[in-house]
Amino acid sequence: MGEYQHQLDEKGRLIIPARFREELGSPFVVTRGLDRCLFAFPVAEWANVEAKLRSLPLTQADARAFVRLLMAGASPVELDRAGRALVPPHLRQYAGLQRDVVVLGVGSRVEIWDQGAWESYAAQAQGSFEAIAEKIVGLGL
Repeated sequence: MGEYQHQLDEKGRLIIPARFREELGSPFVVTRGLDRCLFAFPVAEWANVEAKLRSLPLTQADARAFVRLLMAGASPVELDRAGRALVPPHLRQYAGLQRDVVVLGVGSRVEIWDQGAWESYAAQAQGSFEAIAEKIVGLGL
């Protein structure tokens, strides 16, 4: 959990917050996420995601498209000695990552957002935070 602001360097490398490095491990898997962010998974968690994707019906076009986009975008990423990960160009382009980036801890994954996109998304979601909470059954907060 947590929210951290970082910058991509000129080579497309991103410092992964120390708090996330141990849990993500090296390598970890980065892929297209939802809402135009990137998802980063520890290898063991990615194996769980893959198993769920394999269980989706091939006969449904939406399922095929989702699996294709998630799997085709996936890349194993290594951390260097400085705790940086090279974000592949196709994923930087997908998420619109330029320089300023926000790295979020979200349960079993890490999300990587363009800072402007995150600020816009968070502002919009914050406006309906209470209404969303009311719709979620069984949250127990």
